Amino acid sequence: MATMTDKEKEVESVLEQIRPALAIDEGNIILKKVEGDTVYLELVGTCVHCPISDMTMKDTVVLAIKQLVPWAKTVMIGQSKFKIK
Repeated sequence: MATMTDKEKEVESVLEQIRPALAIDEGNIILKKVEGDTVYLELVGTCVHCPISDMTMKDTVVLAIKQLVPWAKTVMIGQSKFKIK
């Protein structure tokens, strides 16, 4: 496993505060990568199929990261709804 950068550690610290709320409904969010001032996240678990996940992400995750991680200018959140083999 690769060593986390300082920026990744900052984002993970914020995500650790958010994850318990997502876990209540068997969801989670994963930090995929940080490139410059952009944070890439992925919804997993039941969050993938939740009809209000867009609202949850904008209102909670994006706001929290932008407020608590000042260098983060853009937060991109993806969802793996389908796995094609």
